Amino acid sequence: MTKSDNLVRCGWVGDDAEYRHYHDTEWGVPLKNDRAIFEKLVLEGFQAGLSWITILRKRENFRRAFDNFDAETIARYTTKDVERLMNDAGIVRNRAKIEATIENAKAFLKLRERTTLKKFLAGHLLQGSVQNQAQALTDVPASTELSTRISKALKKEGFRFVGPTTVYAFMQSSGMVNDHLVGCFRHGECARLQKDAWRA
Repeated sequence: MTKSDNLVRCGWVGDDAEYRHYHDTEWGVPLKNDRAIFEKLVLEGFQAGLSWITILRKRENFRRAFDNFDAETIARYTTKDVERLMNDAGIVRNRAKIEATIENAKAFLKLRERTTLKKFLAGHLLQGSVQNQAQALTDVPASTELSTRISKALKKEGFRFVGPTTVYAFMQSSGMVNDHLVGCFRHGECARLQKDAWRA
């Protein structure tokens, strides 16, 4: 746990002001629409092998480069767009992840023909969001049986870079799981925000 501004926070936040703001206002807050969910899922995929603060600092660049994560636009990207993105120093220039984003946009649109991404994900949460009671960072898992199950379901739909660890990070950040430590000032606040937000 860390303490600043007389507030107790999860220990991973540290002293970085941008990270602290993200923790205090976004992490664990339920996402309200499919565009935001798609964006977060893609960004978590880009985060694989990196720290989240790296992605956070480049997030506006990602939004600009990927047309504000409009899936219909991304699904039409060509090899020229891939090269454009590979030459964009403002984002993470990883060809496999860029190409996966295009495929994920196509998978997202195909899924949307029968349901929303939010409903698809919520269908795996039988009791709504998971409320954990971690006392320390060592109590927080990197992945769970649930994230593994969702990972397999997403892959079956054609999504890429959605392994169990990436999916669990997404679940934490999108409010499917409350992994704020119980001593953190946001634990109770996020529990209230998450109530019924992810029920199918």
